[in-house]
Amino acid sequence: MSRLNINNLTNENEDGSPRISGISTFSSTAFLEAPKGTTAQRPENVAPGMIRFNTDSGHLEYYTGEFWDEVLVANNTLDGGNRGIFAGAYAPGRSDTIEYVTISTLGNSLDFGNLVGGTTGGGAGTSDRTRGWHLGGNPSSYTNQMQFITIASTGNSTDAGDLSTTAGTHPGAVSSSTRGIIAGGLNPAYLSVIQYHTIQSTGGSVTFGDLSAPRRNVSGVMSSTRGVFCGGKEPGSPAIEVDTLEFITMSTLGDAISFGELSLEDRSQMGSCSNSTRGILAGGRTPADTSHIEFLTIATTGNSQDFGDLVQTGLDGDVGAVSSPTRAVISGGVSNVIAYVTIASTGDSTDFGDLTQNSSASQEPACISNGHGGL
Repeated sequence: MSRLNINNLTNENEDGSPRISGISTFSSTAFLEAPKGTTAQRPENVAPGMIRFNTDSGHLEYYTGEFWDEVLVANNTLDGGNRGIFAGAYAPGRSDTIEYVTISTLGNSLDFGNLVGGTTGGGAGTSDRTRGWHLGGNPSSYTNQMQFITIASTGNSTDAGDLSTTAGTHPGAVSSSTRGIIAGGLNPAYLSVIQYHTIQSTGGSVTFGDLSAPRRNVSGVMSSTRGVFCGGKEPGSPAIEVDTLEFITMSTLGDAISFGELSLEDRSQMGSCSNSTRGILAGGRTPADTSHIEFLTIATTGNSQDFGDLVQTGLDGDVGAVSSPTRAVISGGVSNVIAYVTIASTGDSTDFGDLTQNSSASQEPACISNGHGGL
């Protein structure tokens, strides 16, 4: 084996490194410096397998042949680094910001990118382990737009496909490892339609079935087989909060079936998330803001049960929620506070950190994670 001792090696133009072919071994107690730069400085015409350090995310990333993905960031074992993403905001001013947290840690959110459709709020989030979707919303008028992100990376969303029915704002959402499903919404009429899309496809949605009544501000929790749509508002003057719980089997098609009722009060606009067995419903409106947390067992039917309370100031109405297999992280409402609870237990919330991009508030974001109960 030959040995080459050098201090610096560049190509003839001094604008990159030469390509070394064959079998090469690097042995040192020092370090190997990778090319580095911001997300905006990612090179074009890149071959699959190329590696660089992203100074925005603070992670190594590699080119898959289709997109830049992060190295050893999305670890989907039990509470092992799942990522939660909050996209858009409805109030106090509509926002196109996307920000993320690592669910197993504590700390403030970090910037992810921006929605390509402009400022919006009240959209729905669906996801599998690698891809997340922002569906619908109300940037200035009701939209049927579908846009996706790669969860393990950072960057702006990509526009792809359209909803078959303009759900506009406030549909409920559940996901399996293959399907994203949204139910109800406002466009500006109240909707009962349930529609689904294939998460790894860039096509539009198709009809799944219907809720038992037109409803908006619905919340969703799920296991790998079942999605449960919880609470919401039905038409009235003013709109009527309801205690309805209905479920679907996500791999089939059909109308929602009665599951039970919310145990504490009629509620809408709850932050909702789940692991594979238990769904968490936090905050919301009654019509006044509430700090209550409830849970339900997804595999059974029956009423939800009291879990505890959101004890952080301003964390009540219109919150968002994301989950790993062990932890639920709740954000937004009428403050920039982030809190969490341990899903398998009961009790009040604990401080997690703060939203840093939507610093004044982040009401009704679309919520995405790569560790939710549908996976």
